[in-house]
Amino acid sequence: MSGDGREGDRRDDEVRDARRIPGPRGAVDDLDLESFPRPVLPPRGEQAPEETVPKQEPPVPEDGAPGQEALKEEEAREAQGAEEAPEAPGASAAPEAQEVPEAPETPEALEALEAPEVPEAQEAPETPEVPEASAAPDGPAPEEEGEYVVYEPLSGIAADPAASAASPHPGTADAPPAPVTPATPPAPALSHQVLKALLGAWALSACSAEETAAVEEHLTSCAPCADEALRLRDAVGLLHTDGSLDLDPGLRARVLDGCLGRRPARIPVPEWVTPYDAETARLDALVRDFGAAEWHAPVQLQWFEEERAVTRRTTVAGVIGHLMAVDGLLSAVLGLEDPLAAAEGRGGSEVPLTPARRTEAYWAATHPPATRAVREPWRDLTHRLISTASIAGRNVAERSVSYGDFALPLQDALLDRAFECWVHGTDIAEAVDYPYGPPSAVHLHRMVDLAARMLPAALAGRRRAGLAGPARELVAPGEPGRSVHLEVEGHGGGDWYIALDSPAAVGSPDRAVAQVALDGVEFCRLVAGHISPVEAAAGQEGDREAIRDVLFASASLSRL
Repeated sequence: MSGDGREGDRRDDEVRDARRIPGPRGAVDDLDLESFPRPVLPPRGEQAPEETVPKQEPPVPEDGAPGQEALKEEEAREAQGAEEAPEAPGASAAPEAQEVPEAPETPEALEALEAPEVPEAQEAPETPEVPEASAAPDGPAPEEEGEYVVYEPLSGIAADPAASAASPHPGTADAPPAPVTPATPPAPALSHQVLKALLGAWALSACSAEETAAVEEHLTSCAPCADEALRLRDAVGLLHTDGSLDLDPGLRARVLDGCLGRRPARIPVPEWVTPYDAETARLDALVRDFGAAEWHAPVQLQWFEEERAVTRRTTVAGVIGHLMAVDGLLSAVLGLEDPLAAAEGRGGSEVPLTPARRTEAYWAATHPPATRAVREPWRDLTHRLISTASIAGRNVAERSVSYGDFALPLQDALLDRAFECWVHGTDIAEAVDYPYGPPSAVHLHRMVDLAARMLPAALAGRRRAGLAGPARELVAPGEPGRSVHLEVEGHGGGDWYIALDSPAAVGSPDRAVAQVALDGVEFCRLVAGHISPVEAAAGQEGDREAIRDVLFASASLSRL
């Protein structure tokens, strides 16, 4: 910087096109005014031409506040200028810088010409306005008392945060430049072994986007990995099945047959016991892992009495207790302890015989209501029934089991108990929203056969009660009589001929007067009282009265 206030040689580290801070201007006494031409002043009283006094900034020390020496020099120049040039009346503040007209070559003018044009800076808050005055030949225009010139910092240089906080004019410093983020180096290429290890995760769609792209690019050039990827994708497709996760009802029987075929059991389970064994095992598998909420889930039991449907509300534990109470009818025939007599603490002679009365007695004796603790005694009773019947063999198969209103041989009674385990297992599964399939085809066929053999006696009972039509043709016992052809289709299906006029008569296709076609599972639901007789038949042909009597007799087989 030269002594006359003009900037010297440009420094190497100076920012290009940045606003420079003008140096301190020399006093009027130090200048040789005779060497400069003076402009002609207007007559006294006339207004001087308006010119914009460019804003100048004193040097800013490191602490961010204007220096005291610069302020003193500025005040001295203002006082000297006031003596040389008169104050221009009517001068108004100029908020924006305008282009300076051609002026005498004063040091200040030379300095203004050397500086590049500066764009308009943002006005700082609470900044006093600078009054505009006419250009004076001997020095800067005078300032009004008490006003200051706004000094703008050098653009391109980041202000110190501490200095900005201490500055009397906040907001005039430029914001610090944003940090430059270094470029992320590219990820290293994955080896063949790593990509091969990722095939399993890729098949399960468990890889990241980068890993997926790398694996798929590798599969286009590696045939062994591509074959392995196809096999893994096929295996994953097997995991997403829409079918039930329950095992096939016949799986247990097939596994046991395979095991017993290689090593026969010392005491085999008779064929007439296997349906009860299979259905109790399925029901136990359903309720084994139930929590307290599932054991107290409400279950709606339903059956038919005469011409109307009947319902009874209980819980999952109450259903298991009902099954155990009715199973006690079979335990008495096999010489086992009656669970109902043990629960009530009384002799077997006082125990009721009908399934409905036994169930009501058990529910009344269990206060508070039964919980999951009922599962173990029920399962223990089923195991003892199966083992005792297996040891006794054919010697007990024909023993009569009384149900109060009717009686069945033990082998049919066990089949009846298997049927009820499946029906109530379906009720429990619906209560807890869980799938539960029908029995195997072999066992279902036996259940349909038992119901078909019980229909003539049920028809005779309804006829005595006035609920069925009168007998039209009485025949001798064992002779063929009028019949209805019952065709059960699908799972466990077959053909049965139901005698209409006498339970001792024999059904015959030659004497068939009507035909009814139903699905196997649908017919069992009708026998269980879960659907209406009017809605059960899929196809009917022949004597309508005979068909109606058979369908309602089938529904009357249901009970609590």
